[in-house]
Amino acid sequence: MNERRTSIMKKNIIICIASCLAWLMPGEALAANPDGGLQLKARVGYNIGGTAPIGLPATIRSIDAYRLTPSVMVGADVKMPLSGNWGLMAGLRLENKGMDADATTKGYRMEVVKGDSKLEGLFTGHIKQEVKEWMLTLPVMATYQLGQKVTLKGGPYLSLLLDKNFSGIASDGYLRQGNPTGPKVIMGNKEGEWATYDFDDDLRSLQFGVAVGADWQLHKHFGLSADLNWGLTGIFESDFKTVEQTLYPIYGTLGVFWKF
Repeated sequence: MNERRTSIMKKNIIICIASCLAWLMPGEALAANPDGGLQLKARVGYNIGGTAPIGLPATIRSIDAYRLTPSVMVGADVKMPLSGNWGLMAGLRLENKGMDADATTKGYRMEVVKGDSKLEGLFTGHIKQEVKEWMLTLPVMATYQLGQKVTLKGGPYLSLLLDKNFSGIASDGYLRQGNPTGPKVIMGNKEGEWATYDFDDDLRSLQFGVAVGADWQLHKHFGLSADLNWGLTGIFESDFKTVEQTLYPIYGTLGVFWKF
């Protein structure tokens, strides 16, 4: 059933991307652009970053490990010149913003499942966390041409989540149920001894943020890009209170582009 659902989802994603790209690619943009008209760029990149609060809270004592995940980005955009060196760029991206990290906590509010029991309280110990968010992102950016080779860009983006996962394991510690003096539940470091958590259904389906970056034209058609994407909305729905801190998606994107 899961394989069938994944297959259907992938097929719908491909159809959606093809339709949106067809809308974004007027005939004028498919040709070379010697006269300063519309420009089309196809992009591939890799997202590096994480979902984190602004400022590490005291309840997170340390980040013990950070592992790269398949956080790829593919897309295209169209740039329209406006006045002088200024322009406007709109695009479409299919991307994954993922994170796989370990942390040590003390008194960190959690809701976990251990065996057949659902527990809520303050956890002290080790957390292994995995975040995966596949999304369609629509950026709309102002651009500024800095010389012949460098284009600066910045503006808002809107992302629609297609698949989402926020889950992990709580181990090597204990949970105080309810409050700091509540009953202690010990959690070991082996399967069956640790607890798990899963907040997939509490993630926002729409995310909003801002992005800034630069394109560097190395060749007539080929270039490199670097971007910083900063989410302004937390990844969880506003009524989700289990995780006390607001977690923001903050990612840098390194990529290459092909200019048609």
